[in-house]
Amino acid sequence: MIYADHNATSALRPEARAAMLEAMELGANPSSVHGPGRAARKIMERARAQIGAAIGSAGKDLVFTSGGTESNRLAIAGALGQLSRSSDSAPIFLFARIEHSAVLEQLPAADGALEVATNPDGKISLEHLRMRLEEARASGRKPVLTLMLANNETGVIQPVSEAAALVREFDGLVHCDAVQALGKIQVNTKLLGVDYLALSGHKCGGPSGIGALWIRPGAPLMPLHKGGGQERSLRSGTENLSGIAGFGAAAEVSTGNLREFARLAGIRDEMEAKLKPHGVTIFGESSDRLSNTSCFALPGFKSETQVMAMDLAGVAISAGAACSSGKVKASGVLQAMGAGDELASSAIRVSFGWNTGAQDGAVIAEKWVAAASRRPGVR
Repeated sequence: MIYADHNATSALRPEARAAMLEAMELGANPSSVHGPGRAARKIMERARAQIGAAIGSAGKDLVFTSGGTESNRLAIAGALGQLSRSSDSAPIFLFARIEHSAVLEQLPAADGALEVATNPDGKISLEHLRMRLEEARASGRKPVLTLMLANNETGVIQPVSEAAALVREFDGLVHCDAVQALGKIQVNTKLLGVDYLALSGHKCGGPSGIGALWIRPGAPLMPLHKGGGQERSLRSGTENLSGIAGFGAAAEVSTGNLREFARLAGIRDEMEAKLKPHGVTIFGESSDRLSNTSCFALPGFKSETQVMAMDLAGVAISAGAACSSGKVKASGVLQAMGAGDELASSAIRVSFGWNTGAQDGAVIAEKWVAAASRRPGVR
């Protein structure tokens, strides 16, 4: 089986596995003051420092969570709650439809959010963002932009630093979902200029069930979990020590090998070159993309049919809008880019990872072409 669904979950790196086993064998609570507890605390703080270094920040500004979804919720709901309590002006969120559902479903309804247009190349429109910021200013409300760093379906890299600089002109805040970017491209909080940065372990070769939220010192945030006071009382609950250890190791090794990860662009480009003669549309091709990601469609060849056909052929891929429920529907991301329903419902995503073989792209293309030749209506 060729595994080409790393944007869903990447394979666990051996360094992460080793770090997790060390933590499991210790078997102590990092909040305990005895010797084993202090040893557990040391493991946790080492991982915090590793992740902090991976994003060009101090580890102390990180709060551990259960994953990217919770990190996004903590940033959005936590900022909304604190601003609603302490700010003279009510917050209003700005977003684009290319955001992950983990962000979109956290946003306030009705007049609590304004949509920013997406260009056909998959990037948000900075011109339209400025218009929306002007609207927020005219209404007397504080703008809070939520903008992902790299799209999970198309791999398109968003102009976060430019957007953040623009939001600063309007005295606003920026939340960035960097879940798909960590370990694939440079992620630096200072260069991005954001206030909140959401991360997850299993996208960069760490374990599932662990994430983190970076918070700029002084940025407004209200805790959503209360109890034991862990994580500076911003996220109470006993920390997932083995997950944290694995996340730290994966973050360190993946960000230290970005040049190696960049090799995947060659594998992807070879695959796409073999697909283009067969009439596929490649989304975001004209934009900077993650080197490991390809999202393409052939009208009339349904996403779910392709996923099943490729699975039978020994290749694991996903539909463009694959989600935890396993359901497949037309991709809202691609529709935001201007794709019609037929094209959007025919999209699949191939995503490579740190253990992808040099020939995997060519093999996938061969198997896809064979599957496409067998679709109904083709002779």
